[in-house]
Amino acid sequence: MARTVGSSGPKTMEAIRSAGLDLIYEFGYEGMSLRQLAAKVGIQQGSLYNHIRSKQDLLLDLIRDHMEALLESLDTTLVSVESPLDRLRSFVDFHVTYHVKRKREVFVVNSELRSLEPQNYRIATELRGLYERQLIAILQSGVAEGAFEITDVPVAAFGIIGMLSGICAWYDPKGRLDRASLSAIYVEMVLKSVGARKTLSMENAASGRGALSRPERRARRAG
Repeated sequence: MARTVGSSGPKTMEAIRSAGLDLIYEFGYEGMSLRQLAAKVGIQQGSLYNHIRSKQDLLLDLIRDHMEALLESLDTTLVSVESPLDRLRSFVDFHVTYHVKRKREVFVVNSELRSLEPQNYRIATELRGLYERQLIAILQSGVAEGAFEITDVPVAAFGIIGMLSGICAWYDPKGRLDRASLSAIYVEMVLKSVGARKTLSMENAASGRGALSRPERRARRAG
């Protein structure tokens, strides 16, 4: 994406990105105009082209940056986690936390992929595929080790991601469940969905714990 030279360039670009995200979230990609964007940033409409080539360019930039940040954060989360069971727990907790904290970005990415032109759509879906393959690899490792019982790993991965991403449509952080309790509930549901009951029972028996971890028991009581 083109940017102006000078100290104000990056600052103005960040203002454009932030305003663009707000407007797309509120009005949708088709409903948001560059005139609105310029007015929200406080610059002339013609000045936008010193920073972005088009509205389509801005949308791709927002989606690509979101996906790259998501992938980088996931890599950092999983780098020191070894067992498939713990990696799946960490993946679920990460996904829930990230999506709760960055609800606007997630909404724009999920709802406006269809607005990307074919070449840009391929770029975005390739990045999304990298994220999906992270979960697929975790599930495949769990099946190979006998920790999970899954008939079709890709289908299970897509189903899990769909379930987790749906949180953005209904979760209210001001409601009865805090983020940690919500995450614990989803961790329990996902582990059960991949047939991890036997592994959990053996793990808990070895450690002298009950069937659920402390956060999971607390989440169940809250529910």
